[in-house]
This record gives sequence, C-alpha cells and structure tokens, in this order.
Amino acid sequence: MELQRKIGLWTAVSIVAGSVIGSSIFMKPALMATQLGSPGLLLLVWIVAGVFSLFGAMITAEVATLLPETGGQFVFLKVMYNEFMAYLLGWAAFIVINTAGVASIAFIFSKYFEFFIALPRFSPELEQSIALHIPFVGNIFPLQDFGVKALTILIIIFLTYINYRSVTNSNKVQVIFTVAKVAALIFLVVAIFCSGRGDASHFIQDSANFSLKGFPLAVAFIAATSGAFAAYDGWGNLASVAGEIINPGKNIARSFIIGMFLCMGIYLLVNIAYLFVMNVDAMAGTKLVAADALKLSVGGVAAGLISIMIMVSAFGATNVNIMATPRITFAMARDGFFFRWAGRVHPRFKTPGNALWLHAGWSSLLVISGSFDMLTDMFVFVSWIFYGIIAIGLFILRKKLKDVPRLYKVWGYPVVPALFILFAVFYLCLTLYYDVSNYIDGKSPIINSLLGLCLTLLGVPFYFYFKRGRK
Repeated sequence: MELQRKIGLWTAVSIVAGSVIGSSIFMKPALMATQLGSPGLLLLVWIVAGVFSLFGAMITAEVATLLPETGGQFVFLKVMYNEFMAYLLGWAAFIVINTAGVASIAFIFSKYFEFFIALPRFSPELEQSIALHIPFVGNIFPLQDFGVKALTILIIIFLTYINYRSVTNSNKVQVIFTVAKVAALIFLVVAIFCSGRGDASHFIQDSANFSLKGFPLAVAFIAATSGAFAAYDGWGNLASVAGEIINPGKNIARSFIIGMFLCMGIYLLVNIAYLFVMNVDAMAGTKLVAADALKLSVGGVAAGLISIMIMVSAFGATNVNIMATPRITFAMARDGFFFRWAGRVHPRFKTPGNALWLHAGWSSLLVISGSFDMLTDMFVFVSWIFYGIIAIGLFILRKKLKDVPRLYKVWGYPVVPALFILFAVFYLCLTLYYDVSNYIDGKSPIINSLLGLCLTLLGVPFYFYFKRGRK
C-alpha cells in the first residue's frame, strides 16, 4: 500500500504557514529585545532570519520538486550522500527535531490554557526533588509543571488520533487553524495601530544600556536570531509530505515561496506593532510582549484575547507538525532503516498510523522531560545542522543528476545556497559558544544544543543494528 496524493496547493501553503506560525512570535520578541537592546537590530534580526529561512525553503523546493517522495529530507540525503547520512537525518528528525518541535508547541497551548483554568501541580520542593542528571549537559526536572505537561500529552494524543483516522480531515483542521491564526495576528496588528496610543519614536530609541560592539554584538545577534529561527522553523515539513502533493512539479515550489513570504510579512508587521506601543526597554521587561502590547492599546481584555490567540496558533502548529513529520520515520522504516512496523500504511485509513503513534509516544516523553525554551533551542540547533547539509547536497545533486529536467531551480544559484551554508556554519558555532558560556556562568541549567547533539549521535549504533537486520 502507498500513501495517496490528496494535498492541493492551498493545503500545501497552509502546511508551510501553519508549521511556521506557532507560539514563538508571541513570546520570543521580549527575550530578543533583552539580548539586543536596539529596535533597529531587532527588526534586522527578523529580516535576516526570514531571508535565510526563505533561502533554505527555496533550496528544499528545488530538491523536493526533483524528488517528490514521502519522507522528504530522508529521501534527499539518501540520493545526495548515502544511506548513513539519510539515516542520521531521519533519526535526528525522530529523536529531536520533529518530536521536540511538537512537544514545545503543544506545551505552550497548555501553558496558556491556565489563564482560564488552573492546572494542578506539585509543590516546588517536590518538583525539585527528582532530577535526572545528564553528564556534561545538565539536569532535567520531570515533575515541573506536571498539570501543564499532562494536558500537553492529551493534546498530542487527540491530534494524533485525528491524523491517524484521515488525511482529508487533518487537512481540513490544518486549513481552518492556519486561517484562524493568521486572522488573529492581523487582528493584533490592526488593533494596535488603530488604537492611536503608539509612538513612532520607539523605532529609533535604543535601550539606555545599549553598548554592544564587535564580537559581543555578533554573539548577541546570533542569540537573538535563534529566537527568530524558532519562530520561522517548520517550513521543511512540506517536504515530508511531498509524495502526497497533487501536481508536485508546480505546487511544491509555489507553496514554499507563498508560505514563507506570508510568514515574513506577518512577523515584521507584528514586531513593528509591538515597537509602536512600547519601546525596546519596555519590551525587554515584559514576560508576554503580545499581551502587554494589546493591553496598552485595547485595555484590560488583552490578557484573555492574547491567551486565546496563542492557543489557536499553538493548536494549529501542533496539528501540522503531527501530520507531516512522522512521514520521515515512515520512509525510513519502508527502507529498512527503522522498525518495519513503523512503515506500514493503515489498510482502512490510508495513513502512516504506526509512525504517527510512535511520534506521539516519544513527543510525550519529551514533554515530561523539558520546558519550552529547552525544547525549542534543542530542535532549532539540530535542524540547522541538517539544513546546512542539505544545502551542500544541492551542489552534489546538480552534478549527480545534471541531465534530469528541473521544473524549479533556486534563484541566484550558486550564490544563494553558498551564502546559506556560510551563515549556517556561523550560526551553529556561535550558538554552541553562547550555550556553553551560559552554562558555565550559571545562567542556564543545561546546554540545550549539546543535548540535541547527544541525542542525535545516540542513533549511530542503532544504524548498524538496522543495517544488519536489513541484510
């Protein structure tokens, strides 16, 4: 049995936009303002991160159009490099990238559910009493926010069940929630600008403490870029369902480009709206920048409105990640590099049912183990390792499959993919430096990027196990 092509252009666009627009845009700008202290640099970070994310989407669009198969990046690396590289990507996607992405986004839904109904939790002493220590990485506290984690797991199971039962129904859910979250962000922007309570001088006023120069400025810029990348991440999900897209030769590239431009435009407008009603110091001093921005513009109803908006956005983003990402594990299993049962198509529902439930189980374990910031930092770092590897692989494919017709080619080749590769290396090196420095200085209890690397390398011995079974 094979998966069927049922995903049209606008559903594919909703997968890109729905995967990208999650909860980070409501939370990360405050931390980014703290790291930078300059409204100009803050907006520049969103532009730079958006442009390089667009470059990555364009690279993926060319490869996915050339190889429109279910499994996305796993299939790409198998053709570009070899089976081991493809397996390592597939393992990382399962163990870190995709499941941590689902866990982190669903976690935010539950966190804001508490605005309406308080969820049970253990005492602070009991929360700290059980700690899992990972050598050279740090401590994990599984009992923290236990009520929030329990609801998060229920959300993951519920959405997995919808996707398990029907591709068509999950597509409908995805389109509905993508439209809802885009409408919510547009409402936020319109409400702020129509309030008449903003000040254009906020766009040029640096923080009173702004003094970054040279290497410290570069480190702070990259640290802030991690927050923007967390908000932009998810565009690669479309490649995972390439084998189910109608007319892939045209619709894949169109969906990537339309979806990414839509997200970039919305993100810039939202950040400009934040800065319009509060200066960069006010942004840095808030825990929830979107709520405070709405409170300043429309009054006391802001907290409830923003909580609903975040929940809608997080719910839709969780659904699309649950729908798309298990396809990589499914493709690995079909190829013999994962447990065979994970590669079975459900005989009645025509969905990768076993792969969906496997991802739901591991995502639930990650929910218990971590927090929003830990999970997002971990999966973004590992994601960009493989984004860089895929970009290098584009040059290999141009030579290896030079005679194969291409319906879409990356604009500005070879400059665009070369710039993307250089930026990826620069970003990864400075991110690792920033994480280790924070851990040494006691600012962070765990090295998130190193934890992601450890989980990825854990898959190496499993490769030889699956390879032996395959023979």
